[in-house]
Amino acid sequence: QFQLVESGGGLVQPGGSLRLSCIWSGHTLEDYAIGWFRQAPGKEREAVSCITSSGESSNYEDSVKDRFTISRDSAKNTVYLQMNSLKPEDTAVYYCAVLLAYSCSNYVWGYDYWGQGTQVTVSS
Repeated sequence: QFQLVESGGGLVQPGGSLRLSCIWSGHTLEDYAIGWFRQAPGKEREAVSCITSSGESSNYEDSVKDRFTISRDSAKNTVYLQMNSLKPEDTAVYYCAVLLAYSCSNYVWGYDYWGQGTQVTVSS
């Protein structure tokens, strides 16, 4: 059984940066892909980024490309989402989730374990 805990959210001005962390426990995650997702009020949950089990490949939703960077540190049981040049439309609850597979999937509800989420608010 996995347990995932996100942290690092908060209030930031447009153009600012935040780094989200997703710490897991309960099982080694070296063999599994991990994704970041977000859900804004009144909207469906959407995939933001995903990194493969090896860490050698990642993908990004079009609106965050060149602004967000996903990385993983298996020694620390942590996956990060570095978010730069934040915009008001990035405001959402951000979740990390584990997919019991080596490769990523864009199908949100195919992920197997989820964290509780962390709020990111981009506002002046």
